[in-house]
Amino acid sequence: MQLRHILIKVDDQDKALAFYTSIIGLVKKHDHNGGRARWLTVVAPHDADGVELVLEPNVDPPARAAQKALYDAHFPAALITSRDIEADFGRLTELGVKFLGPPTRMGPVTAAFFDDSCGNIIVMAEQTG
Repeated sequence: MQLRHILIKVDDQDKALAFYTSIIGLVKKHDHNGGRARWLTVVAPHDADGVELVLEPNVDPPARAAQKALYDAHFPAALITSRDIEADFGRLTELGVKFLGPPTRMGPVTAAFFDDSCGNIIVMAEQTG
């Protein structure tokens, strides 16, 4: 078995694609409209064959309610790894990303939580210990 896809619910696929590519720096891998559903994925630019983040439209009421509950509780939908969290925090802040606070040491990692503007909290973390 192999892990290939991580699915996150988004309120608007086009907005999510713009955020994850233009702001975060991922690249679009798949964008197929199958009629009823659009299959939209992004990947790290240096790992095109790696794990794909699926930007899934959040259209069902139970999924919307779950996403809102997790968002309100600041539970992250995904974790993005950083090699230099201070530099990435500064760059993303300048691009208008709303962080919940500055990078904070949490045991063996330093982490910063941010709003992806599509209904999710994402954590960015750097291995520091």
